[in-house]
Amino acid sequence: MSPQLSIVIPALDEQDNIDPLIEQVKQAVIDQGIDAELIVVDDGSTDETLARLNAAAAEFPWVRPLHRAQPQGQSAAMFAGIAAARGTYVAMLDADLQNDPADLPHMLKVITEQEVDLVQGDRSANRRDTFVRRCSSWVGRTARRLILSDVVRDTGCSSRMMKTELAQQLPLQFKGMHRFIPVYSKMLGAKLVEVPVNHRQRHAGVAKYGVMNRALVGLVDCFAMRWMLKRYRNPAAVGTDQTGEARS
Repeated sequence: MSPQLSIVIPALDEQDNIDPLIEQVKQAVIDQGIDAELIVVDDGSTDETLARLNAAAAEFPWVRPLHRAQPQGQSAAMFAGIAAARGTYVAMLDADLQNDPADLPHMLKVITEQEVDLVQGDRSANRRDTFVRRCSSWVGRTARRLILSDVVRDTGCSSRMMKTELAQQLPLQFKGMHRFIPVYSKMLGAKLVEVPVNHRQRHAGVAKYGVMNRALVGLVDCFAMRWMLKRYRNPAAVGTDQTGEARS
């Protein structure tokens, strides 16, 4: 039987975060009676990330490691995890423990009871950023609003949950697309709601993004996303009977 929830997490050189991550998912989700699977995509790590995932999978049948020999990026790792997901809903988290698995039960409650397609996390009330990072975040939000009409407050937050059929339509095989999941989902007609989520300091390892490389790349990607949104066409079609009348 398919689980209710698939939790998809990309991981690159996160060996010291794997064991506490799995334990936190167990306590917050599995031990609460939620039927879930944890899909961690090792994106070509050079440390012990894969070995620790395989050890966890031997102990917990709900842990499903995926592996790629070479790093392909966070978006493509999410794509691989979603493709393997068997749940009705897909949740996403980062592997660095800044996202809190304890937020997932509430997000599952929201997506099922409010009948929305996407629950997007908002870390705004719980972040303790430096002045420079706050300024860069403001610039990023303003650019997305002006260029993409994206009014989601914390579109960069990786804590989110969505219907699997929506997740499978996201073009995450393109580099950087994970930053635009909310705006692309809304373009597809998805109903979205934002909920406050916890935000914590990185537990171990090294951050993969800095202020400058995130800002410059993010701005370029905003224009690329606008190009995609303006050229998107709905590919859906309905069959017709022999008289030419549309049928459902």
